[in-house]
Order: sequence, then C-alpha cells, then structure tokens
Amino acid sequence: MRRLLLVVAVGLTLVALAGAVGLPDLAGAQDPAPAADSITVTGLGSVTAVPDEAQMSFGVETRGATAKAAVAANADAMRGVINALRQSGARKIATEWVSVYPSTGANGDVTGYAASNSVSAVADASDAPGVIDAAVGAGANDVSGPGLSSSDADALYRQALSKAVDEARLRAQALAKAAGRSLGPITTMVEGGAEPTPMYRAAAEASDASTPIVPGEQETTATVSVTFSLR
Repeated sequence: MRRLLLVVAVGLTLVALAGAVGLPDLAGAQDPAPAADSITVTGLGSVTAVPDEAQMSFGVETRGATAKAAVAANADAMRGVINALRQSGARKIATEWVSVYPSTGANGDVTGYAASNSVSAVADASDAPGVIDAAVGAGANDVSGPGLSSSDADALYRQALSKAVDEARLRAQALAKAAGRSLGPITTMVEGGAEPTPMYRAAAEASDASTPIVPGEQETTATVSVTFSLR
C-alpha cells in the first residue's frame, strides 16, 4: 500500500514539474495580428481671391511747452482725424496707444513735450485711398498700412482645405495603382495650417484717388495628411 502511494506521489510531482517547465501555451502562442494595410499622403490645396478689406493705422504727434499743452493739442487733432475717418467710411476705429514724452535740446535740457496718439481702422479696399486722404487732410501725420485681407478668409480656407483632401486622394490613388492595389476608406486625417500670401498680381486700382491702392490677388493654402486603407 505504501509503495502504491509513493508511486502516485511521484507521478503527481512529475506532472507538476512538466507544467512548470513548459507545455506549449496554445492560447498565448498565436501570432500577433498584422498591422493595418494603409497608405498616408499629404495634400495641398489653394484658392486665390482679391482682398476686399484694408487695415490701417493713423497717428497724430503734437508738441507744446508743457505736457498738458501737448496733450490738449493732440486731443483736438485726433478728434478731427477720427471724425474724418468716420465720414470717409472707415469702421472698427480703435485707439492703439497714447504717449507723452519730453523733447530735449543739445545740452540735455527739456525744451518741450511731444504727445502722440494712434488709432487703427478698417475700410473696404476700394475706399482705402479716400480714407487715407481724409485722415491726412484732418491732421494725421503718421500713417501705416494698408494691410489687405479678405473678409471671407475663413470660407476661402475651407475651400482650400477641401481641395487639399481631393489632392491627397489623387496622390494616394496614383500610388495604390502603381502597387496594383485600390483605395479603401479614409482612416485618419490631420490638418496642417497655412496663411494667406500676396501674389502681387494687380486686380484693381483706384484711378481717381490721390493715394493709389492696388490690391493684388492673395493665395490661401491649406495642407492635410490623409491615411487611406488599401484593398
């Protein structure tokens, strides 16, 4: 009886050792799933448009024996400039800065004070020449701009983005065909950014204004990275 129990115990030990040392684990021995079969391309889309808005800045600098006198003179002059801007069709008029600073002579002594004030304004590109002339006529002695842009910039960018996706699809189709494959659905898309850039092609000109403004066509571009599955 003891011999039988000993034989059984040895048998159980051998089975346990076999499990520890390694019978094949059929569940864990499966090959990993293959990676998705896909292709990734970058598409570029662009649209052109003539800008219809102009952003400008108008400043006034005045001088006086005291800071108070310089500021008072500046306030009077700037009120005239702002009124002229409104009457000439400018909009979104906003103060950019106001400053007062001393003027000094050759020996460093204060000889007076200067005050400056600057406002920004937006106008239709076609009205920009008249707006500039009106502001200068009213006393503006510091003018910068115009910065030309399109009022529908967001819509133009969306059009460029759509063209970028179309371009990506055409590129992917060409690559897939060369490999003897065909495109499946889009799996991922990543949008890239872009800025409108001037193309310097004249599209319109203010012929009767003393300050000529010539808007050129602007190109709005967009990029997108697209991944397609392959069949």
